[in-house]
Amino acid sequence: MSVGASELLVEGEPSVEAIELVPGEVTARSPWQLFWRRFRADRVAMASGIFIVLLILVAIFAPLIVSILGLPGPSVQNPNLTDAFGTPIGPTGAHPFGVDPLGEDVMSRVIYGARVSLEVGIIGTALSTFLGVSLGLIAGFYRGWADTGLSRLADVVLSFPILLFGLGIGAACAVNGCLGGAIQPGVQTIIAIIVIAGWTYIYRITRGQVLSLREKEFVEAARSLGASNRRIMFREILPNLVAPIIVYSSLLIPVNILFEAALSYLGVGVKPPTASWGQMIADATSNFQTVWWYMLFPGVALLLTVLAFNLVGDGLQDALNPKADR
Repeated sequence: MSVGASELLVEGEPSVEAIELVPGEVTARSPWQLFWRRFRADRVAMASGIFIVLLILVAIFAPLIVSILGLPGPSVQNPNLTDAFGTPIGPTGAHPFGVDPLGEDVMSRVIYGARVSLEVGIIGTALSTFLGVSLGLIAGFYRGWADTGLSRLADVVLSFPILLFGLGIGAACAVNGCLGGAIQPGVQTIIAIIVIAGWTYIYRITRGQVLSLREKEFVEAARSLGASNRRIMFREILPNLVAPIIVYSSLLIPVNILFEAALSYLGVGVKPPTASWGQMIADATSNFQTVWWYMLFPGVALLLTVLAFNLVGDGLQDALNPKADR
């Protein structure tokens, strides 16, 4: 038996799409099924997600890919690939992206540079998000002195210019690391800077959401049934924060990738011989007129990576929006 659209119209109510009902069958979709349905319909976000997955695979299997392509390692210098004036050769069949002034293969360094960018972007974002969500839960749920103290601490951290803060910490940890060598120069230092300075934004989002959710009826019902504060926080409130946490984290990853590139460009991030897109762009600045490929390819890789993460973040925001069309 089917119900026609005309039978679903109620006076004073907007018309709705007719639904074909099969006897004995109930069709229902979970929130994650609805999310995947909406996200899959966004072709730009799907293409960007595929690009990110491929980039992650390239970073993981960088040694294998470089070997298959017959390229030298990212730190292998070959003076024979420069002319008598020291100018490196451009893109060729053996070196598709050309070489740098030291005779290092640019394509090999771009592939290995993806490791640094993704490591900083994903790990730094995950740690700062974990810290911000944890502190936001505590501040929003318990309020009182915990909320006041953590919120003032967040205000103090937000008052620091993050780039200048990163330059200072990066320069101080550039030689022997920080905390007695516990944080080594390079990637570890940049991740530590991101965690120290980046938790405040997700903290504010989480705190605001928790302040609202803790007054909802389902929280009161759980409390009346004798649920502990820990259970209410992690079983009742936290699941309702998954969507904003995912969306904000996806948008924070490209910001942190650009932050690493900026610090490496300014000389206080990743040091040679480790390949970094920002450090490669900095090295190419002085001779861009003659060695344009040395800046072009790492710059394009950085541009596409940041753009892909931003597009995926926009797609996630639309797909996780409960008000979006089903």
